[in-house]
Amino acid sequence: MTPSELSAWLAAHGAALSFTPQHLLAYAAGGLAVAFAAAGALVRTMTPLRWLAVGSNLGFLAFGALFPSPTTLVVAAVLLPINLYRLREILRLTRQVQAATSRSDLAGLWLRPYMKPRKLAAGAVLFRRGDAATRLYLLADGQLQLQEIGQAIAPGRVFGEIALFSPSKRRTHTAVCLTACTVLQIHEDTVRQLYVENPAFGFHLIGLVAARLSDDVGRAGPPPG
Repeated sequence: MTPSELSAWLAAHGAALSFTPQHLLAYAAGGLAVAFAAAGALVRTMTPLRWLAVGSNLGFLAFGALFPSPTTLVVAAVLLPINLYRLREILRLTRQVQAATSRSDLAGLWLRPYMKPRKLAAGAVLFRRGDAATRLYLLADGQLQLQEIGQAIAPGRVFGEIALFSPSKRRTHTAVCLTACTVLQIHEDTVRQLYVENPAFGFHLIGLVAARLSDDVGRAGPPPG
């Protein structure tokens, strides 16, 4: 291209090459949107991912409005409420999990609507050591004892959870009614479904199992040596 041809091309396209303040703002917003999207591809957890997605959507929304680019504007306008909704879900779930650590009766509260009552006479055996574990229990009324260790089960307490999740799925103790008892029970399949559908319940159940295992270790005492 000769100098005269270059001058003619620049004269014809100079307006397109110039950047107005509006275009500069559009490019800045687009650059931020791309940066947020790239950062979102690198994070490993959902909360920052959704925050970055919202930031990216806002950036592309501004770019589409200022440039203007109708396609970019429409895509960002569609994705923004979706990401805001998902972010709200994640934040609500996080609050539920945090609250689970401060409510010791959460497992019982989750389970009660799904449990069936069972009445037992004094001296009745609810389950024996070595039995297959297929149900989780909550003592509603009466006095019940784990025979091998002499531990009493207080009314309102969930029990039988360790065997339910152990590899052998066998009871490690015998549960005997010291008085007439009312026991609420729930099948393991329902417990697993609740565990998947209600992460706050699952979080508390994990803590409950860990606490019971810690108690068992404490009762066993330090290893000899």
